[in-house]
Parts: sequence; C-alpha cells; structure tokens
Amino acid sequence: MDASSSGKAIREFKTFKWTDLYLPDQEHLDQIAKQYDLDYLQIKDSLEQGHLPKFEKQPGYNFLILRAFTSTIEAGATTIPELSNKIAFFYNADKIITIHRNAFDFLQKIEQDFSKPEDLLLYMIRKMVLTYQAPFNELDEQIDEFEKNIVLKNYSTITLVDLYYLKAQTRITKKLLLIFQDVINQLEVSKENKTSLQDIKDRLLNLILNYDEVLDSANSLLNTYHSVNAQKTNNTMKLLTIFSAFFLPLSFIAGVYGMNFENMPELKWPLGYFLIVAVMALVATIIFIWFKRKKII
Repeated sequence: MDASSSGKAIREFKTFKWTDLYLPDQEHLDQIAKQYDLDYLQIKDSLEQGHLPKFEKQPGYNFLILRAFTSTIEAGATTIPELSNKIAFFYNADKIITIHRNAFDFLQKIEQDFSKPEDLLLYMIRKMVLTYQAPFNELDEQIDEFEKNIVLKNYSTITLVDLYYLKAQTRITKKLLLIFQDVINQLEVSKENKTSLQDIKDRLLNLILNYDEVLDSANSLLNTYHSVNAQKTNNTMKLLTIFSAFFLPLSFIAGVYGMNFENMPELKWPLGYFLIVAVMALVATIIFIWFKRKKII
C-alpha cells in the first residue's frame, strides 16, 4: 500500500481499488466526494466522532459505518466514543473507500488478495467484530475475581466505583453490539459470501449473549456488594446493641448508688460495695444466658 503524508493510501487489486483515508483533511474529502459522486452529508457523518453504526443504500454505492472496540477496561471509559472508534465504508462493485480517524492494525496488515470489494469489506467487518472479544474476556475475569473476593470476605478490596465502571462498560458495549448487529442484518451480499456474512452474524450474536451474561453477573454482583455492606453494618449495630444491653442495667445500678442522698441506708453498709458488684455480675450473667438461649450471641 502506498501511503502519503496526507493519510491517503491506495491499493490496487485485480478487479477493484481500495482507497483508505486516515485522518483526512477537508481537501482530500472534497476530492474523493467529487471524484466518486459521494453524498456530502454521508461524508460529514464519516467524520463525526461519536456517530453510531448505520447503513444506507444509494443508487451508485453503499454507505456503511461500523465501530470497533479500541479502548481498555482499565481506562474507565463509559461512553461509546471513548470505548470505540468508527470506520466509514463507501463501496460498490468497482471500489471501496474507508475513512477513519483511529489507526487500526488490521487495516495495515492486509496482505492477501481479494477478488471483489465485498470480500475485503467482510474481512474488515470480521476483524472489527473480533475487537470485542478481548474486552469481554477481561470483564469476565474481573467478574470472577470480584465474586471470589466477596465470597472470601475480602470485599474491602472492592469499591463501588470498580463495580460502577464494570457495569457501565458492559452495558454500553452490549448496546453498541446490538446496533452493530442491526446494521449487519441490513447488508446484502452475493451468494458466494452469504456463509461469510452468516459467520459474522453468529459471532455477533455470541458476543451479545456473552455480554448479556456479564451484565447480569455485574448486576448480581452489585446487589451482593450492597447486601454484604448492609450485613456488615447490621453486624456492627448488633454488636453495639449487645454491649448496650449489658451495660445499660449496670449503668443504672451505678447511677442509683452514685446519687449520695442522706437517707440511703445502703451507703452505710460495710459490705455495700461488694454486694452491689455481685448484683451487677449477676445481672450481667443473666443477660448473657438469655442472649445465648435466644442465639443472639
């Protein structure tokens, strides 16, 4: 492929030509639009950063926008433009034009020959679909790790922020895949490529089901996290209640005999102190036995 500094690359196949525009300027776009009679609004869509996948059929060509996953789970991205980047395709039986702002490795490593634009298009679509597999694997591993930490009572290493990003990334990626699937279902290919297109549809369906499972697990994990924290709070309150139950009657006895009124005969008893301490010990023992029988402690 002969690439120029302007970001325009052209590759000649036996029966068609592939023009790839990377970070194109307005001059290149105007030139391409005029040369191939492309719709201006579609050119504008191809440059819009957050544009969702779409498919439009024109009299002389087909217009397609798809998004590939280009972020990482650690980046904490939670929006479609942050998680993915798009490629715009203009194609017919004689040529294919791709426009993109992000560098894609699979576009630079195309070495095999293709007999028609449709073959190259399906190859690139398949590569874009495959970009969603690695983040799924990573999300699935995170789910397993979080579940292990919660079950093993090591939930202090997990924060609500971690769970939020996990759920948000999974939800957004699943929605993006659903839109991707809807666009792919609108494509029409030749009889020779129907099997290839069906394989892409199967991969998309499998990914959507996998992300749906991860999303369910993330929701369940978030509920479990709240339940564990609530249980932790309940245990703390239970412990404080038990201490209060022990010390409240003892504090009452100590308060009564700490008032120092003149007409309190117990204050004159030689063994009054030891008797009150014994009464306190007896009260504490009774409370302890009651708690044990009620299985509170």
